[in-house]
Parts: sequence; C-alpha cells; structure tokens
Amino acid sequence: MENRKGLMYAVTAYALWGVFPLYFAALEPAGPLEVLAHRVLWTAVFGVLTLLALRRLPGLGKAFRFKLLLAAVAIAVNWLTYVYGVHSHQVVETSLGYFLNPLLTVVLGVTVLRERLRPMQWIAVGIGLAASVVLTVDYGRLPWIAITLAVAFGTYGLLKKSIPVPALEGVTVETLFIAPAALVYLLWFAGPGGTTFGSGSAWHTVLLMLAGPITGIPLLLYAGAARRLPLTVTGLLQYITPVLQLTLGLTVFGEPMPLPRLLGFGLVWVALAVLSVDGLRAGRRRRGAQTVLQASN
Repeated sequence: MENRKGLMYAVTAYALWGVFPLYFAALEPAGPLEVLAHRVLWTAVFGVLTLLALRRLPGLGKAFRFKLLLAAVAIAVNWLTYVYGVHSHQVVETSLGYFLNPLLTVVLGVTVLRERLRPMQWIAVGIGLAASVVLTVDYGRLPWIAITLAVAFGTYGLLKKSIPVPALEGVTVETLFIAPAALVYLLWFAGPGGTTFGSGSAWHTVLLMLAGPITGIPLLLYAGAARRLPLTVTGLLQYITPVLQLTLGLTVFGEPMPLPRLLGFGLVWVALAVLSVDGLRAGRRRRGAQTVLQASN
C-alpha cells in the first residue's frame, strides 16, 4: 500500500515538473527575472503558511544553514535559466539539461566527493561526452542552457545531500534567503513600470502568485515518494520530467529536431540506459550482500 502511494506521489511530482513549460510560457510578458523574483517570494509565502498549518513553523529556525544559502543560489540560477529557455523557445534544450543531470551527478561525485566510478559508469560518462560534442556541432555553440541547468541542479542536489533538513523547511529557508533580493529587484530595479504584476490582467497576477504552490506542491509529493520508494525506483522515474518537456517542445512549441540533434539526444539516452542498468545491478548486489550479512548474524 505504501509503495503504491509512493509511486503515485513520484509520478505526479515528475509529471508536474514535466509540464512546467506550459506554466512559464503563460507568464509572458513577464520576463525571466520578474518570474524568478515572484517564484522566490510566493514560494517563501507558501512554505511559511504550509509549515504554520502543519504546526512545524517553530522548527524553521533550526533549518537555517550556510549551505542552504549556497543551495539557494544554485537553485535560483537553475530557475532563471529554465524560464529563459522557455521564453526564448528553447524547451527542447531545457529537457536536455535534465537528461544530462544524472550524468553530471556522477561527474560531481568523482570530482567533488572523490568517489570511484564503476566501469559501466565510465562508459556512460564517455557516451555523454560524445553526445555533448555532437550537440555542440549541431547547435553551432555549446548547449549552454542545458549545461547550466544540469550543473546548477547537480550542485543543488550535492549541497542538499549533506544537509539533514526536510524538503519543505529546506526550500522555505532557501527562498527566504533570497527573498530580500527578489523584493529589491521588484521594488527598485524593475519599478512600477518594469513589472507586469498588477498592471496586466487579473489572471496574469493570479498566475504569478500561483508560483508558490506550483513550486511547493511537487516538492512535497517528491518528499513523500522518497520516504516510500527505493532510490533506484525514484531514479528511474525521474526521466518522466525531461521526456514530457521534450514532447512539449516538439509538439506544443513546435521546435525543430534535425537529425544530428536527434543523434545527440540518442547518445544521451544510451548513456542513461547504461547508467540505469549499472545502478540496478549495484542495488541488487548491495541487497544481496545485506541479506547474506543478516543471515550470518
């Protein structure tokens, strides 16, 4: 029963993240910086109100850590780049960023945590590098939107891994850290004539305010799934998000997919398949070793 509930939570969270391009496209003519500022502010409000409703607000003070400030910067870069990608009609490239993220996570494990890669992980990283070369040739430039999204989100995940703070408290603190900068931007730099909040339609204003729950609800669903499902399952389900983003980019937004770009994406998918198979095998070996150890005790 708990596994089924966890599966439902995970699929819903990843599906919601997958259709984010539709939401952020609907926020135009608000620019990426205004969208980021509102997302930060309304997510902070949503987090505080939710913690208050759950009677967990008194524990928020304990969640303030310096690493969460660094995590806030990383996720802000990710959010800003993502909105820019959607608004500049490069949704396909944003999906590439989330396809690359597992490979970037492996690379960060080696370079930052000094982890040792298994042979199949090395193969996956090598195929990923080849895909990057193919895509760079196709785009005529480095796919910087995809790379920035992957690096920023990978860094965010690395920082969060070392901070024992629940998901809701964590994202609330992160947005509270950068909420002053968001307010300064909206009130000073953007000014009354530079922001669309309140000056456009009522629906547009409501959409901007909904950035809080739209950001917070998938995080809560993911947290519920992570408590109920093995890491290998949530790891495989994460591909729902970029698959949906890619589908929207090709169908709803009508972005091109020339053959060289398709080849590059194909190489990324092969690398992810190798990485997933290796992860499943490693997980099976760990469970087998634990079973033997328990039997011997």
